[in-house]
Amino acid sequence: MNDLITKLQQYPQTFLDWVVSPAFITQAGIVAVAFVLASFLATAAKTQLKPSAILKTPEGFGDLKVFLEKLKKLLFPLIFVVVLAVAMEVSRSTTQHVELIRVALGLSIVFLAFRFVNQFIRTKFIVILTNWVALPVALLMVFGWLDNVTTYLDSLSVNVGNIRLSLYAIARTLFFGAFLFWLGRVSNLTGKQVIRSRPDFDARTREIASKLFEIGLFVLIALLLLQVMGINFTTLAVFGGAVGVGLGFGLQQIAANFISGIIILLDRSLTIGDYIELEDGRTGVLRDLTMRSATLETFDGKDIMVPNETFITTSFTNWTHNNTKQRYSLNFSVAYKTDLVAMFDIVRNVVASHPKVLSGDAVSVAERPDAEIESFGDSGINILVEFWMNGIDDGENRVGADLLLMIWVALKENDIEIPFPQREISILPTEQ
Repeated sequence: MNDLITKLQQYPQTFLDWVVSPAFITQAGIVAVAFVLASFLATAAKTQLKPSAILKTPEGFGDLKVFLEKLKKLLFPLIFVVVLAVAMEVSRSTTQHVELIRVALGLSIVFLAFRFVNQFIRTKFIVILTNWVALPVALLMVFGWLDNVTTYLDSLSVNVGNIRLSLYAIARTLFFGAFLFWLGRVSNLTGKQVIRSRPDFDARTREIASKLFEIGLFVLIALLLLQVMGINFTTLAVFGGAVGVGLGFGLQQIAANFISGIIILLDRSLTIGDYIELEDGRTGVLRDLTMRSATLETFDGKDIMVPNETFITTSFTNWTHNNTKQRYSLNFSVAYKTDLVAMFDIVRNVVASHPKVLSGDAVSVAERPDAEIESFGDSGINILVEFWMNGIDDGENRVGADLLLMIWVALKENDIEIPFPQREISILPTEQ
């Protein structure tokens, strides 16, 4: 620390001596000429950047006019960097002095990166990370102060047992930890999207591959973060037993759901898109399957979060896992005076006319719409109608409600009576 203070006290005089030297004046003149030349070239290039039928916007960069306006803001720093790089080589070969030009080149590169990030990067996290962390570090590197700053931050430390915590280590862990978690989240989403979009994999294989990718990525990021924190893997082995006991007691439900998720993926008992009915009667379409829980989306817009352990320890009904065809039934009554043979033909034709009901010569006899007597009731004959369809009779496939209306209309058009409850009352004569 004393050496740093001494250097800072001597720096003003050293800087003044350097400013009045011929080498500084020559380099300052070169930088000024490079600035004027870059300004002229950038102005000339801006006049040529106009929307045309030939130019196309790169994918993900929005409207062409907006893209060109953003690109124009990069022209000057980009040309200035190129001109300074050429000027530095010329100065090195002629005057052998490039200190000021190197600093100007470093600052121009930092400014170019700052302008690019703020113009083209839409991720707020990356913009904040660049503006407040990456650019200050780059500036320290340009002026040659980075090593001194990191050494000073590392000297500000405390010892907790055998562990040494320094301000530099904490800042490094926070920076790389935030970056790794962001990178892991983006990579996880992108990787899952790529895997699930592969047409050569079936739905089950895509889901298993995406989950294995998620687990592998999580483990990789955890290992990288431990390396950044400076934790020795040998030390982790010493505490492995204690951590295992802690997981067994404190996180047993999380561990159980995690293992259950792996079992579900491997035995392929569930697939995204399956219609699930739980033991308690709740139903929904499986929309997401994570390592902790499954999400069932009901037809009325609700999400049911089901722990993975539920699918291992309790019974459930998977309506559409192996076969999407389902059989449904409808019930109604007709009067005893009804011509049942003619009524059965009418009902079968009405049910078969629905576009979502399986019917026709290509369908087996067992799966064609059918109507039959279910029982004899007090007020009429109870009729059972059975039909098959691909999918679940709910949500967008509310076939049952449509068929009941169609049957009612058909019965009314053919003067077939749906009876009301009837009671016969006999009045007996009283004894005289």
